[in-house]
Amino acid sequence: MIALLKGRIEEVDDGWAVIDVNGVGYLVFCSSRTLSLLAVGEAATVHVETHVREDHIHLYGFTDTGERAWFKLLTTVQGVGAKVALALLSVLSGDELTHAIAAGDKAQVGRANGVGPKLAGRIVSELKDKVANLALGTMSAPTASAPAGGVTSPATSDAVSALVNLGYSPSDSLTAVSHAAGKMGEGTDVGALIKGALAELGPKEHGA
Repeated sequence: MIALLKGRIEEVDDGWAVIDVNGVGYLVFCSSRTLSLLAVGEAATVHVETHVREDHIHLYGFTDTGERAWFKLLTTVQGVGAKVALALLSVLSGDELTHAIAAGDKAQVGRANGVGPKLAGRIVSELKDKVANLALGTMSAPTASAPAGGVTSPATSDAVSALVNLGYSPSDSLTAVSHAAGKMGEGTDVGALIKGALAELGPKEHGA
C-alpha cells in the first residue's frame, strides 16, 4: 500500500493532482483545501490513503495526517464514500467538523456537495461520540489516528477532559465546550471554557 509520496507536482486540476516521483506520475484525488496548497513545479510531500477495488486502485492525498484521519473517520459512516468525504474536507477544516458535529449542526455539515439533510444527520449522529473521544485522545488507531495538533485546541481538549472527570459524557462535554468556545471566541483559557460549559450543562442537569 502507498502511504506517502514525495515528489514534484506535475499537474493540478479540479479534484486531483499528478505527483512526479522519480519519473513516475501518480494521480492523487484531493480535497480543494489540499489542492490549494499544491503548486505545479514545486516539491511536495503528500500523505496517502490507498483504496483497492476489483476494477481500480485509487490514491487519496492529504497535506497532513490530520486531514487523512478525518477522511478515514468520515468514510466509516454509511453513505459517505471517498468523494463525499473529500467534499466535506473541502468546505470544513478538522476543527470546524469537530464543532459542527459536537453541536449537532446538520446545516453546517450539509454545506458539502453531495450531503443532503438525511446524510448530514447520520454523520452527526454516528460520529458525535467518536469525535468526542478523538478530542480526548482516546480514539483507537485503527479507526482514526489523532491528527497532528489535535482536532481541537489544547484548551478545548483540556476543558472536555475536565468535564468528563466530573462525570459528564464525552459527547455532552464536547458539545458544551464547543458552544462555550463559540460564544467566547478563540484564545479563551481552560478555566473560562469549563465555567462556560458548566453553564451550558447546568440547566439540562436540572431538567430545564
